[in-house]
Amino acid sequence: MLLVTIDTLRADHVGAYGYGRSQATFVDEVARSGVAFEHAYAAAPITLPSHATLMTGRYPPGHGSRDNGMLVSKTVPTMATELKAQGFRTAAFVAAFPLDHQFGLDRGFEVYSDRLPRGPDGKPSNERPASEVVDEAIGWLRTGGMGRTGGTGGNVPAPPARPAYPASSASPQPPAPASSVTASPQPRAPSPDRYFLWVHVFEPHAPYGDASDRRPVLDRYDQEIGVANRELMRLLGSIDARDTLVIVAGDHGEAFGEHGEFSHSIFIYDTTLRVPLAMRGPGINSGERTTNRARRIANISDAVTLADVAPTAMRLLGLTLPDADGIDLSPALAGAALPRRELYAESFAPLTEFGWAPLRAIRSGPWKFIAAPKPELFDIDHDASEQTNVANSQPSVARELDARANRYSPPRLPATPAIDASGRERLRALGYAMGSRLDTEHGGVDPKDRLDVAARIAQVTSGELSGPALRTALEEILAVDAANGQAHLRLGYVLLQSGDCPRAEHEFATAINGGLPTADAHLGLATCLGRRNDLSGAERTLNEARKREPDNPIVTANLGILQAARGSLPDAIKTLQAALAVDPNLHEARFNLALAFARAGRRAEAASTARQLLARLPPTAPQRAEVERLLKAVE
Repeated sequence: MLLVTIDTLRADHVGAYGYGRSQATFVDEVARSGVAFEHAYAAAPITLPSHATLMTGRYPPGHGSRDNGMLVSKTVPTMATELKAQGFRTAAFVAAFPLDHQFGLDRGFEVYSDRLPRGPDGKPSNERPASEVVDEAIGWLRTGGMGRTGGTGGNVPAPPARPAYPASSASPQPPAPASSVTASPQPRAPSPDRYFLWVHVFEPHAPYGDASDRRPVLDRYDQEIGVANRELMRLLGSIDARDTLVIVAGDHGEAFGEHGEFSHSIFIYDTTLRVPLAMRGPGINSGERTTNRARRIANISDAVTLADVAPTAMRLLGLTLPDADGIDLSPALAGAALPRRELYAESFAPLTEFGWAPLRAIRSGPWKFIAAPKPELFDIDHDASEQTNVANSQPSVARELDARANRYSPPRLPATPAIDASGRERLRALGYAMGSRLDTEHGGVDPKDRLDVAARIAQVTSGELSGPALRTALEEILAVDAANGQAHLRLGYVLLQSGDCPRAEHEFATAINGGLPTADAHLGLATCLGRRNDLSGAERTLNEARKREPDNPIVTANLGILQAARGSLPDAIKTLQAALAVDPNLHEARFNLALAFARAGRRAEAASTARQLLARLPPTAPQRAEVERLLKAVE
């Protein structure tokens, strides 16, 4: 089985769903030779929870991941754990940090490649291009004993080390109808001819292409789809179509102003819940063809959820998945009707990231209900774009569906293990402390009442703004939300980059006093203090940062650089070596270590360190010339 997930892909930008300018020919090709589900919906408009639902067949309350960074329960079976137990070779190649192995989706995969490139400053990126992901996947197909593969591929990295992660506190299973399952057969020995390969690509997630491009954003979004598509078509050519089940899905959609939303994760309108879903392979009746578009399945009006993918895939492979909320769709793949049922979706990002009320949705027959402080009810048979709220005119329907939503999940979260502070910042470059400002007395702020703030935050986090426009957006956020520590932090770095250290210091200090859990604000403040030669103040700030994040190698490296600036060369060498022992890819730390060796008269060690750095730097790195000058001076 080949499973492909395309991050942030809207169904209405795919040719199989009627889009005339589609660049998603990979999805179209799978649908053309198989089936496309016209009404498929994510269970959450957020990358990690949506993928966890797809892999486990459970809604978020059942697998425990309710937002990016919230761990998937360690005890919940996944397609990977079940297929590995039955002798399948398993590998995953993912493109973005929200799916990092630390969050729990690596269980069951023999190879889980999530290593991301680093920038010139040594900091890890949050994503990587589809070309790298597909190179690795094809390389695994060619070298993993799969046979019958073609195309070109790259080297396959060894699987990362697997620490023992704490389990999430998964909430009780909701009472939705689940598949009728039986116990899986006894484990089987691995077979080189049976494999499960998952490939995740991050395009077309924001920012869309070159954010400085003057073209309309939707054109750049489509272009990003095309970038991913070219690589995925290469992947499709590397498998044997005769005996491979291929499934492709979006994890969530993307909003471009619909309902006042930009990006995704806050609201649960179909703009961000509806996704493309297509399957082809043995056991799938592809039916008649048309020349330009895939045949839609016969029961086109039936809605399906990504929770249905796992039980369906397992059944097509001759196996079952225990305790799924989704159902086996294989009868529909043969043209039969699906049973009438309700579907659940949620977003707890408003709660965890902003301190607002979460949103939960029930889709039942012609109705879609959104549980919120100001509830919404839509007749989606006649109002597919969800424009007219009829909750007041249909009170009995609203009450019944509200009760159903509460049976899946209350509007609160159980205690869950926290990820480390640096991970939180990589996931939420701008956001609120988790739940710290929830108005519990009044049920929380309705996200609909914070549209302007949410839209500005989305613009900032998307990467679509830079320079003066980014500064203006941050100042506008703080004008209505002065306690937003993340906005102060981001504005501090914008001011620092523009050379306005006096104002940047104020923003960093405000962020620190606001209780941000990471050392990022301390690092910015220490940089400003160092620029005005307040080395004592910079040292105090870095020592405070170390208390917050004792194992952060960037903090340690900055302390070493500061010690060298104050002439404490033996201490600087020791501190910089300690930082590199934790993270050997901190290039600035290695360069400063070479400088410290040189200033201490230890020329051989300086030369050796400089050579090590040159071996690690990319051939086009702008720092190479300076390192080469240092090496020439000490040789």
